[in-house]
Amino acid sequence: MGSADSKLNFRKAVIQLTTKTQPVEATDDAFWDQFWADTATSVQDVFALVPAAEIRAVREESPSNLATLCYKAVEKLVQGAESGCHSEKEKQIVLNCSRLLTRVLPYIFEDPDWRGFFWSTVPGAGRGGGEDDDENARPLAESLLLAIADLLFCPDFTVQSHRRSTVDSAEDVHSLDSCEYIWEAGVGFAHSPQPNYIHDMNRMELLKLLLTCFSEAMYLPPAPDSGSTNPWVQFFCSTENRHALPLFTSLLNTVCAYDPVGYGIPYNHLLFSDYREPLVEEAAQVLIVTLDHDSATSASPTVDGTTTGTAMDDTDPPGPENLFVNYLSRIHREEDFQFILKGIARLLSNPLLQTYLPNSTKKIQFHQELLVLFWKLCDFNKKFLFFVLKSSDVLDILVPTLYFLNDARADQSRVGLMHIGVFILLLLSGERNFGVRLNKPYSVRVPMDIPVFTGTHADLLIVVFHKIITSGHQRLQPLFDCLLTIVVNVSPYLKSLSMVAANKLLHLLEAFSTTWFLFSAAQNHHLVFFLLEAFNNIIQYQFDGNSNLVYAIIRKRSVFHQLANLPTDPPAIHKALQRRRRTAEPLSRTGSQEGASMEGSRPAAPAEPGTLKTSLVATPGIDKLTEKSQVSEDGTLRSLEPTSQQSSADGSPTAEEPGQAWREQRRLSSASASGQWSPTSEWVLSWKSKLPLQTIMRLLQVLVPQVEKICIDKGLTDESEILRFLQHGTLVGLLPVPHPILIRKYQANSGTAMWFRTYMWGVIYLRNVDPPVWYDTDVKLFEIQRV
Repeated sequence: MGSADSKLNFRKAVIQLTTKTQPVEATDDAFWDQFWADTATSVQDVFALVPAAEIRAVREESPSNLATLCYKAVEKLVQGAESGCHSEKEKQIVLNCSRLLTRVLPYIFEDPDWRGFFWSTVPGAGRGGGEDDDENARPLAESLLLAIADLLFCPDFTVQSHRRSTVDSAEDVHSLDSCEYIWEAGVGFAHSPQPNYIHDMNRMELLKLLLTCFSEAMYLPPAPDSGSTNPWVQFFCSTENRHALPLFTSLLNTVCAYDPVGYGIPYNHLLFSDYREPLVEEAAQVLIVTLDHDSATSASPTVDGTTTGTAMDDTDPPGPENLFVNYLSRIHREEDFQFILKGIARLLSNPLLQTYLPNSTKKIQFHQELLVLFWKLCDFNKKFLFFVLKSSDVLDILVPTLYFLNDARADQSRVGLMHIGVFILLLLSGERNFGVRLNKPYSVRVPMDIPVFTGTHADLLIVVFHKIITSGHQRLQPLFDCLLTIVVNVSPYLKSLSMVAANKLLHLLEAFSTTWFLFSAAQNHHLVFFLLEAFNNIIQYQFDGNSNLVYAIIRKRSVFHQLANLPTDPPAIHKALQRRRRTAEPLSRTGSQEGASMEGSRPAAPAEPGTLKTSLVATPGIDKLTEKSQVSEDGTLRSLEPTSQQSSADGSPTAEEPGQAWREQRRLSSASASGQWSPTSEWVLSWKSKLPLQTIMRLLQVLVPQVEKICIDKGLTDESEILRFLQHGTLVGLLPVPHPILIRKYQANSGTAMWFRTYMWGVIYLRNVDPPVWYDTDVKLFEIQRV
C-alpha cells in the first residue's frame, strides 16, 4: 500500500475516533487495528494527522475511547516485547503504537483528572485473562515502561542479533542477557557493535516515547519540596526493570563515544548524513532526566578510594533506590573516567572547532544537556570529580564552558546556560586542584569576543568574568556573587596574573565601590568584600609572582582610600543616590581599556526577537549555595558552618558573609512604606567597619613612597622599571599575619535541585521541535516566553 493511502486510512481512523459518541469495545480489533496494523506513517505524519484539538475533544467527550486507545496501544507494545518482533509487520506495529503514544501522552498529562489513568490497572487485563487475575495486574504505566525496556534490547530490531543463521530459533526474549547487547563500547563493555542505521532509528523512536512518559513532570508546578519523585522515572530506574544496568551503560556509552567530526576528515559530515546524532541527543536527554534526583535529601556514597574488578564499585554502602543514580555514583575505574571525560570534553569543544575551513565540522547543538550530565557526574560521583581535577584535562571542560558563558552573555534566552556554566565552575572551584590547574599557560586560541592577552587559564577566566559583568544583560546580576566567589576560591593559588587580568579586577572594584552602587541595594557591598578578599589572598599567599596586580593596586590606590573614607552621614548617602538616578548605566564601561577583541571572533549577540525561552525558578543565594570551610596548614578543609559567627568576632579580617548579617541589616536599614529599601547611616557603618583593608593599606604604606622615589630619582614614566622593582621587592614581616584561607564550597540543596529540574525540562521542551512533542500543551513547570 502506498504511503498516501496509508496516511488516508490512518486519518479516517482518527476521524472515526473523534466522531464516535458511543464507546468502542476493546475487543473490536477491526476498529483499533486501523491505527497501527495497516499503516506505515512516520512520527511527523502522526503529529500532522492527529491534531491537538481532536485529542482534547476525545478526552472530554468520549473519555472511554481515549482510554481504550491508550490501553490497546500499550497492549501491542507488550505483545511485541513478548514475541521479540520477528516479522516486519510486528516491527511496524510497535513503531506505530510508539509514535501514537508519544503524540497522545502529553494531553493525558495536562489534565489533572487523567493523571492517575496510567497508574490504574485495566479490568480484565490480568496476566492470564481470568477473573481472579485482576489482583496481580500491573498498572498500565508499568507495563508500558517494561515493554519499552525489553524492546530496546530486541535482537534484529534495536540490537544486532548474535545468531549466525536465521534458521535457528530466534533468541528467547526472556532468557536474553541484555548485558551482552550493550549498544556501544565504553564503561563496562569492550565490544563496539557494527553501526546500524535502522537499529539507531528504532532506538530513537522508543527513547522519544520513554522521554514523553517521563515528561509528566512538566505538567506539575515547581514545588518548593522537590522531594516529589517522578513515578515514571522511579519505576523505570528500579530493580523491577531487569535492563536497568545495560540500558544505563548503553545511554552513557552512546553519548560519550560519539564523534561528530566525521572521523577527522573535513566536510565528511556533508557526504554522510549522520543518523547517530539524533540518537545521541535523545540518549543524553533520557539520561539527564533519569538522573534527576535531589542529592541533598539522599545519602550519597562515600569516597574510599578502593577499587574492585567490576565497572561498578561494590564496596560503597547501598546508594539511592534510583539505579541509574546508583550506577553513576559507583563508576570508579580510571579508564572509565578517562573515557567519560574525554567524550564530554570532545563534544563540548565541538562548537569551538573553527578550522581553517568554516563548516568543515558538524556543529552539535546539545551542549546544554552535556553540561547537565557533567554536573550530575561531579555531583553524584566524587571520585569522578577528583579524577577530573587530577590532571590539566579539567581545562578541556573549562575552556568550552567559558566560551559558552562569553557567547551567551548578551542573550536573554540563554540565562539558563549562563547559570549551569557558572554552577559547574563554582563546584570545581571548591577544590584546591582547580586553582592550581588554572596556572597552566593559555595557548589555545579559540576565537572569543574578549581582549587579546598573554597569560594563563586564570587570566582567561578573569577576563571572561569581567566581560560578563560589564557587558552582559541585566538578568545576570544574581550571578555576580557566584562569579566573584569562584575568583575568591581560586585566588590563593594564582601564581602570576597578567596585566590585562589585574586591570580587569581593579576595574570591577572601581565599579562596585562607587557610592551610588554600594548604597542602591542591600547586598551590593558583598561584591566589594569578595574582591578585597581575593586581593588579600593573592598578596598574602602569592605576592612573589604577582607584581602586575600589586602595580595595578598602587596605580588605583585612590579606590582603596575612598573605601576607607566612605561617607556614612545621611546627607552624603542621599546625595550618592541622587547621582544614581541621573546615571542609568548598570556598570561603568569607562576606565577599563578594552583592547581589540581576538581575531575571528563574533560579538556576543542578544537573542533574536521572538526567540522562545522557558522561565526558570530563582536560584538560592550564595549563602545557601555554598558552605564555608577553612584551609588548614596541611591543606585539609575544616567546615566553619555551625559557628559562622566566630570568624568576625575574633577580629580576623574576614569578608562579611552574605546572609549571615542579613537580618541585622534589615533591622538597620529602613524599609519605607512603599516597600522600597533605603540605606541608613547605621547600616553603612555596620559593614564599613568590617571591610578587610588592613593588608592592602599596609602594602600601599610601604610600597608607594618607594615607587614615587624611583620615579623622581630616575624621572621615570616607564612601567617596566617599576615592575622590575616590584618583582624583586618583598613585604616579608611587614604585612599583617596571613589570615586563614576561606573556601566557599558548593553544597547540594533542594533549591538547586528544583532549579535543575525546571532548566533541564525547559531545554528538552525547546529542543524537541521535530516532532514538537510538547508544544502548545498546558505545561506547568515553567512558562514559555518570547524574547
